[in-house]
Amino acid sequence: MNSLIKKIQTFSHRFSLWQEGDKIVVGVSGGPDSVCLLDILVKLRKKRKFKLIVGHINYGLRGVDSDKDEFFVRELSQKYNLQLKVLDAKEQSKKTPTESFLRNIRYDFFEKIRKENKFNLIAVAHNQDDQAETILMRLIRGSGLLGLSSIRPKNSQIIRPLLDISRAEIIVYLKENGLKYRMDKTNWENKFLRNKIRNKLIPLIEKEYNPRVKETLAGAVDIIADDYDYIFRSAEKIFKKINFDKAKNIYFFESKKFVRNHQSLQKQVLRKIIFSLKSNLYNIENSHLEEIIKIIKSEKNKSQRLTFQGLKVNKKGDIIYISTEKCA
Repeated sequence: MNSLIKKIQTFSHRFSLWQEGDKIVVGVSGGPDSVCLLDILVKLRKKRKFKLIVGHINYGLRGVDSDKDEFFVRELSQKYNLQLKVLDAKEQSKKTPTESFLRNIRYDFFEKIRKENKFNLIAVAHNQDDQAETILMRLIRGSGLLGLSSIRPKNSQIIRPLLDISRAEIIVYLKENGLKYRMDKTNWENKFLRNKIRNKLIPLIEKEYNPRVKETLAGAVDIIADDYDYIFRSAEKIFKKINFDKAKNIYFFESKKFVRNHQSLQKQVLRKIIFSLKSNLYNIENSHLEEIIKIIKSEKNKSQRLTFQGLKVNKKGDIIYISTEKCA
């Protein structure tokens, strides 16, 4: 068996990515990473008794090339005798062609396929290079532990079997196995931050500072993820003790007791409260959490109030109330 496949199997065993008989939706763009992933899962299919379905999104952002990508994936699916589900997202993509918006379209579609076919996993082709690019991008943008640790081998139903594999290893595998793939020419345009990091920053770091920077960053992510997991679990215990008025949709707690916790736990509990109220943490920045903690720690006797991003924080005496602005 190919050494790359063995490496991926070892990685899969380490992080329990799959079990025998799993049913996997495979996200395939037609690029080298996803072609490599699909070929490897097909080769493991008989041994592991996998069931596979291919998912592809045509965003239409590259005109004719996007249609050629779709045609290529259709031919690839036929070659492997696999069912293919395609989403035409051209109209949606025109409205908001941001990376986060397109990512949401992608994962929502894969999840829809998974549920409709009663499958249990979604495999995507993120590799070690992607991980390095993402962690540098998030560091530059000021992400905390959650952002820096979120690209994991397995997040719920999503698995990333290639996360320990470099793009160079993938290209070698494709050449050795005579596999064709599509290239997105926009990857070499430095209009976006990710592309600048991929094409300029990482090569500079590799040349001038650390030739193994991608592996180093991957190792750092493992450490950060372990630390974040500890904080997350500790915060979960505190969060469960926070009072919640379901009728009014308001969380409330004693400020003096709350501030006895380490500040990192305070912030994580606040994130959990906000997520519970809003169902997301969009546009919630560290500065917002700092402002809430400032009110919590304040020794002023008068009532205090803070509103931001649709949330309302009130302090009356020693009690902190957190709700959405539409609540009483």
